[in-house]
Amino acid sequence: MKLSSLICQDCSKAAVLFNSKKRILEFISELAHDKLPYLPQQDILNALMSREKLGSTGIGRGIAIPHGRMSGAEEPLALVLVSETPINFDAIDNRPVDIFVALIVPDGDNQQHLKTLATIADKLNNKDFCKQLRSAKSDTELYQVIVDQS
Repeated sequence: MKLSSLICQDCSKAAVLFNSKKRILEFISELAHDKLPYLPQQDILNALMSREKLGSTGIGRGIAIPHGRMSGAEEPLALVLVSETPINFDAIDNRPVDIFVALIVPDGDNQQHLKTLATIADKLNNKDFCKQLRSAKSDTELYQVIVDQS
């Protein structure tokens, strides 16, 4: 599975500026709702927040993979955001996070969910890829990095 198959250009945001975990999750839920208008924005936010209550999705090295399962979601949707300034996200290494790859997946399709998470985590293990994501100056440039690298 290619990362670019899950992400559209509208779901790639470079140099976003937020100062809290809650606010970035709210913004992610707004973007997801724009792409999946049949899912209420508040329900998307609740799914993301519920997952964070189980434990932070901050995986270390300035990266987080917030995700939520949604009944009613028809297919997986991924969003990539790079924060201009890293924010505290309760990551496992206690470092602030600036790369967010958010994922909304259909509820009940655990195999697809795990496969998608594995694809994203594998891609984010590539230091050069992360460096290119962080260097992107525009949404278009960020999306091009994703397309070129997947």
